[in-house]
Amino acid sequence: MAIVKTSSKAAAVNPLKMSQPLGATYAFLGMNHCMPVMHGSQGCTSFGLVLLVRHFREAIPLQTTAMNEVSSIMGGLDNIEKAILNIRQRAKPDLIAICSTGLTETKGDDVDGYLQLIRQRHPDLADTALVYVSTPDYVGAFQDGWAKAVEAMIRALAVPVADKDPKQVNLLAGCHLTPADIEEVREIIESFGLSAIVLPDVSGSLDGHMSDQFSPTTMGGTTLADMKALGGSVATIAIGEQMRASAQALQGITDVPFVLFERLTGLEVNDRFLAYLAQLSGAPIAPKYRRLRSQLQDAMLDAHFFFGGKKVAIGAEPDLLLALASWLIEMGCEISCAITTTGSPAFADLAVGQVLIGDLEDLEHGAAGCDLMITHSHGRQAAERLHIPFHRAGLPLFDRLGAGHQLSVGYRGTRGLIFEVGNLLLADGHAANPDTWRLPQATLDKLAALAPLPSTFSQGVPS
Repeated sequence: MAIVKTSSKAAAVNPLKMSQPLGATYAFLGMNHCMPVMHGSQGCTSFGLVLLVRHFREAIPLQTTAMNEVSSIMGGLDNIEKAILNIRQRAKPDLIAICSTGLTETKGDDVDGYLQLIRQRHPDLADTALVYVSTPDYVGAFQDGWAKAVEAMIRALAVPVADKDPKQVNLLAGCHLTPADIEEVREIIESFGLSAIVLPDVSGSLDGHMSDQFSPTTMGGTTLADMKALGGSVATIAIGEQMRASAQALQGITDVPFVLFERLTGLEVNDRFLAYLAQLSGAPIAPKYRRLRSQLQDAMLDAHFFFGGKKVAIGAEPDLLLALASWLIEMGCEISCAITTTGSPAFADLAVGQVLIGDLEDLEHGAAGCDLMITHSHGRQAAERLHIPFHRAGLPLFDRLGAGHQLSVGYRGTRGLIFEVGNLLLADGHAANPDTWRLPQATLDKLAALAPLPSTFSQGVPS
């Protein structure tokens, strides 16, 4: 269990974290025919819009209530009302999703009350879903905003369903999963004859596809019909500790039980994931995953000479930090510096001495003498100054192509991540100490030549 400390500096230098409103907006972008709205000034929205456009290199639908000096003092009812009516008239979305900002939170706008009053004034809005989430940007971070937005959508749109479909599951995806990650997890679930309702489904709306038509709203993602069908699933699978509150809320509303996987990067966690799906579905594990597992084992054996004993510094959101750090430890690395953005129960499962809630300056100081730095694109200058290899992970990634197609989950994603990071270490030319060229014994035991597969793989379905 990691000890979590908070930086005591008077100000953040080169911030690592991004705000809650941005995380909530990203979650709303995973909904189909949705128009996200930031309740605040135009500058807040413009900054978030630029960051998302640079990361995905796609047109991002995002609106603002355009608060000014007068409305910030007198209240934002008129601005919210005008924004909703204009958006409905021009974009005709199925869902208008609103998140607050520090400006309106400081004023204390009662947005829930505003929405009730607006619906009373305009009965014609009955065919448009409205969701609001409180996300002040002076507390929390990106992951918190995403988690709050998902929970708010569940509480507003999910309904109980009497008849459960034994072949349908819910997938609550954390913000650390890329569109490619979500697509991979969905494919694994479907290989067991199950269908998955993904919330939020950025793999449908932000996967970089070319569309034959223009839409002012999001195109692809979770539909309102999907939201109403969540209660008909036989189980909910939550990926990342950030999704626990949403899974609990969904269970309370629909009586659908959930299981939480803290990460899907690595060998053992994917063994558990496939074993759970086999037990849930009653179907055998497809032969291709047995082969993919064998390929991952071989990749770990090939690469551990270059990972063993390496010192790594990581700066990331909590669930991404847990996934990457735990995987690197399994590969024989030492996490010398772990910097994150906000507190999380996920750190109880992290085998690192200390996690610091800090900024990229803290990461740069901690990375001195390390063999590898991992964070988003804003850390590239620090890595250059330290002359160490740099692996980009998280959001934003604006100096490389294909951010939405990075894959790091499942056997296939873990195998690719091993080669990508291993090649960085190999190209750096620093040989590890031969005395450290060994993986942890628990990992070596799993990788022994012709080691028996878990019973799930050899026998099909667990007894």
